[in-house]
Amino acid sequence: MWQTAVIAVIVIILLFIVLILSRFIGIYVRARVANAPVGFLTLIAMWLRKVPPALIVDSRITAVKAGIELNTDQLEAHYLAGGSVDHVVLSLIAADKAEIPLVYDRACALDLAVKGTGKTVLEAVRTSINPAVIDCPATGKIDAVARDGIQVRARARVTVRTNLERFVGGATEETIIARVGEGIVTSIGSATSYKDVLENPDRISKHVLSKGLDANTAFEILSIDIADVDVGSNINAALQTEQAEADKQVAQAKAEVRRAAAVATEHEMAARTQEMQAKVVENEAQIPLAMAEAFRNGNLGIMDYARYQNIVADTDMRQTISEDKEDGHNTKDKGRH
Repeated sequence: MWQTAVIAVIVIILLFIVLILSRFIGIYVRARVANAPVGFLTLIAMWLRKVPPALIVDSRITAVKAGIELNTDQLEAHYLAGGSVDHVVLSLIAADKAEIPLVYDRACALDLAVKGTGKTVLEAVRTSINPAVIDCPATGKIDAVARDGIQVRARARVTVRTNLERFVGGATEETIIARVGEGIVTSIGSATSYKDVLENPDRISKHVLSKGLDANTAFEILSIDIADVDVGSNINAALQTEQAEADKQVAQAKAEVRRAAAVATEHEMAARTQEMQAKVVENEAQIPLAMAEAFRNGNLGIMDYARYQNIVADTDMRQTISEDKEDGHNTKDKGRH
């Protein structure tokens, strides 16, 4: 029985060895042939740590063939940290070929810094080698107003190169676009006339470039070129028109206030007139009473009353004649017209 058990254990061990050999023999031979050997125990340890041996070995082979010596521990550590091992190796090779100083630890830091942003450390290194062009703004144009009140619309193209020293913690492309846009608005706003901007658009790029807009950013601005510039609307005239319309409305409001005050005064005077007429009527009503009292007291005789009546009748007659004459004149005037 014990012999059978020993044979079974030996068979199991042999099967395990065969499985290990079949799993890692291709990777082992590939590393050995590429002059970047990796031991079987190291491959098994990678597998146990849930690190893909093929990725680590292939990345090491690529680095060794490019003349960069990296051991598997360095590559495993960066993989376990959540980095992209293949991108780091390719960025080191690109930097080495372009004679850009970039060490492995710095490349790993850059790779971890851009993780989750949609970019890679390889793109950063490539942009450092081959400058990229950023449209400012990304769509449309930047609107600004010169001193003469004419709107000028411009669009710029900014050539940038990645600054690896400031890539970690440096501002991104959005900051470059915002700063360049602000510089364009300031440059156009300081121009005496829109004609100066149209005649010399390079003044804008020179003025903006001299402001050092790439400070504390992950890029180095190489050039700013005005790609397009044209004339917009007359902002000064539009503002004056709006101001005139506002003044007109204010004047109309003030006139309406004065008209309302005049109507109120007119109504007040009419009310006072009616009040005075009522007082006159009231006082005239006292005359017959006063005459009756005078008759009772003997201060007024019948002849005096008759003369009073004659005077009243004569006054009424004169007033009637006067009204008839006025009506006749008015009728003649209407006939002439």
